[in-house]
Amino acid sequence: SDEELLAGAEVFRRVCDDGDALFWLNDRADLALRCDADGVHVGQGDMAPAEVRRVAGPDRLVGLSTHSPVQLDAALASSAADELSVGPVWETPTKEGRAAAGLEYVRYAAARAGDRPWFAIGGIDLANVRDVIEAGASRIVVVRAIREAPDPRAAAESLRAALEEASGGAEGQP
Repeated sequence: SDEELLAGAEVFRRVCDDGDALFWLNDRADLALRCDADGVHVGQGDMAPAEVRRVAGPDRLVGLSTHSPVQLDAALASSAADELSVGPVWETPTKEGRAAAGLEYVRYAAARAGDRPWFAIGGIDLANVRDVIEAGASRIVVVRAIREAPDPRAAAESLRAALEEASGGAEGQP
């Protein structure tokens, strides 16, 4: 229910504030204002990014998932989304039924995204994160790689270290 989402969002808002991290709400622009989310992320079948901005307000970030070069090109041609997700790189139970876009799609995004922030997503873990980085990603989204790890903190630190190593140890790498 909305009330359950808002109760959970209150906890995440606090944790993100404590960690100096952005708090994103998935799919629900209508609740972003109520829970003071920094951003709203939507998929191709959800509310259009321009509509998300209208509902959530000009101060919220808007993210959009893309799954193909055609979708990425359309998103890059528009200024409605502040950040983009590219994937799933590999098939993942988190997005059941969605075919893998592959590393070639990551290479495509790396060659075309310019200054627009984008994240590789889908099936990324410690065993393959370097392949994603070598394909051109400097930002990733993971779920199971941390949630299902025996030591989630160590897994997160190792993933971050791989990204920092690839960027030459740049401070502040998202």
